[in-house]
Amino acid sequence: MDIKTVQVRVEHEGLSFLTITLPDFGKDFHKSLEQGSVDSSLFKAFSRKREAPGDIGLPRFLGGFLSRVFDGRSGLLLADPDVTAIFAIRQLSLLFSKILLPCSDARVRRAMSEFVECEQDVRKNDAGLTDADLATFARVSSLLFADVWSRVDLAIYSGNIVPRHGPGSTSDKLRGNAKYNLSTWTDRLEEIFLAGEFLLPSWSYYDHYRDIDILEPGQELPVKVIPVPKTLKTPRIIAMEPTCMQYVQQGILERLLESIGESPLLGSMIGFRDQEINQLLAREGSLTGELATLDLSEASDRVSNQLVRTMLRNHPWSFQGVDACRSRKADVPGHGVIRLAKFAPMGSALCFPIEAMVFLTCVFVGVEQELNRPLTRRDVKSLASRVRVYGDDIIVPSRYVRSAVGALERFGARVNLGKSYVNGKFRESCGKEYFNGLDVSIVKVRQPLPTQQKCVTEINSTVSLRNQFYNSGLVRTAEWLDAVIGKYLKYFPNVLPESPVLGREEFGFVTAERSHPHLQSPLVRGYVMSHVIPSDPLDGHGALLKYFLKRGEQPFADGSHLERAGRPQAVNIRLRWASPL
Repeated sequence: MDIKTVQVRVEHEGLSFLTITLPDFGKDFHKSLEQGSVDSSLFKAFSRKREAPGDIGLPRFLGGFLSRVFDGRSGLLLADPDVTAIFAIRQLSLLFSKILLPCSDARVRRAMSEFVECEQDVRKNDAGLTDADLATFARVSSLLFADVWSRVDLAIYSGNIVPRHGPGSTSDKLRGNAKYNLSTWTDRLEEIFLAGEFLLPSWSYYDHYRDIDILEPGQELPVKVIPVPKTLKTPRIIAMEPTCMQYVQQGILERLLESIGESPLLGSMIGFRDQEINQLLAREGSLTGELATLDLSEASDRVSNQLVRTMLRNHPWSFQGVDACRSRKADVPGHGVIRLAKFAPMGSALCFPIEAMVFLTCVFVGVEQELNRPLTRRDVKSLASRVRVYGDDIIVPSRYVRSAVGALERFGARVNLGKSYVNGKFRESCGKEYFNGLDVSIVKVRQPLPTQQKCVTEINSTVSLRNQFYNSGLVRTAEWLDAVIGKYLKYFPNVLPESPVLGREEFGFVTAERSHPHLQSPLVRGYVMSHVIPSDPLDGHGALLKYFLKRGEQPFADGSHLERAGRPQAVNIRLRWASPL
């Protein structure tokens, strides 16, 4: 009957039932686990089965699974709920919650309007902060990050910031090797990062300096706000920075991450690449209840530039450097060019680390409030292994949650109560979910299934989906996907995850059809992703600048980097012999 319900509702409601209605069911299920019961405010899009008047009743849809988790009459969580049923409900309801499909034009317009409204919220919150609030924020931030920003200060003062170009698109449409012939700078950047030092290989190329266009603040290009697929319900809003801003941001980012990495205290509390610490703490929280997981909504869009300036006010070189490479305006479709009160939207290289530093400061402001005395270095050390921030995923000891949430919201953040877990035995952080210490993480569809062999992205995603299902123990689902993949891939061997071949990953078992004639290593016949880097020749002073900006002593891995550069314009799959290992 559950299967029939899905079939009928998809016929009547379309794909939105799978991508919006069912995920809402999953979110309500999470809320029920968090509060320990099902109540009448949840699962409103589904009818209930009530055995007697006054019963809360469980939804008829997935009712068999739900009855193994909650009492059907009272709605209370059972003393020993079936963890397999919890996994099944989550897997079935949230399977399509993150599929990357474009939203309707109306939803995109609404997301753009919400971006502008968020700006107004940031300004309103800034106006409500008192001098005492900002003084507390500055003091706690200094306690946490004074050494970090002092090292960045010294790097900027000494001229040791080495810029770099990122791979992404920019608002001035420069791509690949063309970025190394950048000839636009801003007056704000010039005050602290000389264009001659950043855009020329050396001062012996001074004759090119007169070709550089130094823009006054009023002439600066705004960031270009664009939607990218996130869910069918709402797109993700990001911004493309001007090339010159992104160029300097990447240089400061590198030194900032190095400085944080040099701090043994901060390394355990703030993360940018390793999600495993957050995941292990989430598991511990699900077992003991002593750790809570918090999630923030519109995290980067609600970090006020006023807070960042407050954080940096005792570090003049960092203050000036970070401010110089921050874009002040945004071009929002349907709303024109607006002035930004936020520090930076997603797209700035400094957005992710600085938002994490702001959130960590807010958490410890809340801890200080709970302690009812000024925070000390010893207090911070005592919580170093219990507090963790990875972007907008935050781990906090449960005893400090109320104060931490209060501080986060006082300084402009918005805690997503639907994805934050304090009570009960369910915890979620950085892509892993646990109930009572047991992993109940699920597999999610990211792309539609392929319909023809030229759907390369969809084929690659489906192979990954098949292997995730298999590794999660859902073998029959993996076998069903084998049949789908077999329509487009004639060869589908067993390989290891590290292999370039599109193949099955089945607990280390690999197919070996022949040996390499020179290396004597195993080979299999299979399909390998291939792409062609666009032609983008670079010579002259731009080529020399690219060499000087290279990190490390090893030569460029790509010997044709001066001939081709940028992101591939097309991706294909090719049949060839390759290693299954």
